[in-house]
Amino acid sequence: MALVSTAQIIHLSEADPRISPDELIDGLVPPPQFEDVSFGSYRPDPAQPTQTQARDTLNDFVSSGGGSSRLLGRLFGGGRRSKAKGVYLDGGYGVGKTHLLASTWHASEKPATFGTFVEYTNLIGALGFVRARDELSQMRLVCIDEFELDDPGDTVMMSRLMRELTDAGVKIVATSNTLPGSLGQGRFAAQDFLREIQALSEQFTIVSIDGDDYRSRGLPEPPAPQTTEELDAVLAEATGTVARDRFDVAVEHLSTIHPSRYGRMLDQVDTIVWDEVRTIENEGVALRFVALVDRMYDRDVAVHASGVKLDDVFTDEMIAGGYRKKYLRCLSRLTALAHKARS
Repeated sequence: MALVSTAQIIHLSEADPRISPDELIDGLVPPPQFEDVSFGSYRPDPAQPTQTQARDTLNDFVSSGGGSSRLLGRLFGGGRRSKAKGVYLDGGYGVGKTHLLASTWHASEKPATFGTFVEYTNLIGALGFVRARDELSQMRLVCIDEFELDDPGDTVMMSRLMRELTDAGVKIVATSNTLPGSLGQGRFAAQDFLREIQALSEQFTIVSIDGDDYRSRGLPEPPAPQTTEELDAVLAEATGTVARDRFDVAVEHLSTIHPSRYGRMLDQVDTIVWDEVRTIENEGVALRFVALVDRMYDRDVAVHASGVKLDDVFTDEMIAGGYRKKYLRCLSRLTALAHKARS
């Protein structure tokens, strides 16, 4: 007897979410996967002392109101008072930077905001620079995840925003895979914007975190692709909301939706099923896909897929290029979500 699915089946390729400017501001909070994290729930690798140092530095930073505490002095200045007005968390993917950033937000006095770099740039696009700055200037803390500068316009705009927010007394904590002085390298003529990049780096105390990707422990590669029959069986047994699409159609649809709205596309989605996954050949399409996977990971959405293995979704040239770290983080997150689906 065939199973009758109780799941609600939708298609991401038909989604067209809308978000008002006020919703953009109200939505700047940690995503569901990080809504209950804390410094206490962070599990540093005993073999990597910088992870413990980063946790303690951020804990001290937020509990002391963001001032240059004795701990910051010991770690980064031999007791001298730091002029930095924020903390910049630098490290590879999978070392817990977002966990620590969300923990900082939870421990901070409110109002405070938490969002990815693209969410802040979209806020500026939706509200205009002046209103966005004025709204963020009311915050005690602004947390920026996945800080990256992919074009000169973003460099100048974010440099100005950081300066004006810190001048207003706002504390800033940011995470990135790239040190401030190296932002933009391999993507645009960063040497033409050294003044803006240098001004940006001067806003932060840099805290580096070493370590391996925790998501890869015991999960070195994605599971094998599934057959169409296996995907049909997933739908038959699923509960909640399942988004099923042909992969190329879903990915092409992303070009019609601003990345800041990808999270809204995934509201209430528990599982994604992709038919006929293919290698993405266009870098613009690939970067939009990275942004989608980031929002999927935030929401802990399980992934089932047929076609090529998920670690073949990007070309070798992309993996070796200027966005290497973004693609590797994406593959790490995809692998974790695919194994979640099989568990």
